[in-house]
Amino acid sequence: MAKLVAILNVVAWAGFWAFGYLALTGSEGRILPALLLAAAGGAAGLWAWFWLVRHSEATGYAVPPKRAYPEETHGPA
Repeated sequence: MAKLVAILNVVAWAGFWAFGYLALTGSEGRILPALLLAAAGGAAGLWAWFWLVRHSEATGYAVPPKRAYPEETHGPA
């Protein structure tokens, strides 16, 4: 499953960049479809990337970041 999501990640980001370029340089009437496809590619790419990060932390491939803040020590009041 992770390999399938990784492939989706690459394809989605490629679509984001390709259709984003077409949206920026496109002629009138072709901007909106390219913009929508670029947004869909960006959303799918972000979802796949976050899924891969969570999966790699859960399987031990990547060390999860420290999310706890150290306790503050207060001086004498």
